[in-house]
Order: sequence, then C-alpha cells, then structure tokens
Amino acid sequence: MISKGDAVQSLRPGAQWTMFNGSLEWLDTNQTQPTEAEITAEVTRLEADYAAKQYQRDRAAAYPSIPDQLDQIYHEGIDAWKATITAVKNKYPKGAE
Repeated sequence: MISKGDAVQSLRPGAQWTMFNGSLEWLDTNQTQPTEAEITAEVTRLEADYAAKQYQRDRAAAYPSIPDQLDQIYHEGIDAWKATITAVKNKYPKGAE
C-alpha cells in the first residue's frame, strides 16, 4: 500500500533520488538522505494515516453526485438533502475503521 518511495517523498519533498529494486540512491545535494529507520517510521505513520481516513473514502463513494444532490435540494428541499447526507455520515462515522 504505502511504499518506501512514498515515505521518502513525504520526508524530503522535492528531493532528487531514485529507487531501484528497493534500494535508494540519493542524488540530492540540498537535503540529507533519510535513514532507513526514518523511512520505516514514515511508512508506518503514512499507513496509519491512510487507515484512519477510511471513513472519508467510504463517504465519498456513498454520497450522491453533486448534480443529484442539487436536484434533491431543488425538488425535495434542503431538509431532505440534509437527511441524505446525515445518513451517509452516520453509516460511516468519523474515526471509525
């Protein structure tokens, strides 16, 4: 899911480097190369962050499209739209995994 390259990019945005067969070659002269321990810790942090935001991905897939939401507001009113959105938020609560 989260790669070593993702971690390097997160730790040193804009740095110059290449990755071949899992081996990092550091090319940047302005930023220091992260240690393996830093990279491993960042992979763990990024994976935890991704998992913690599962509810966001679930909600995004469950919400009606914006045109459908606007159509519902026009035809049924704002309270009906709020009920639809609230149902999705309740189904996929913030912080739940």
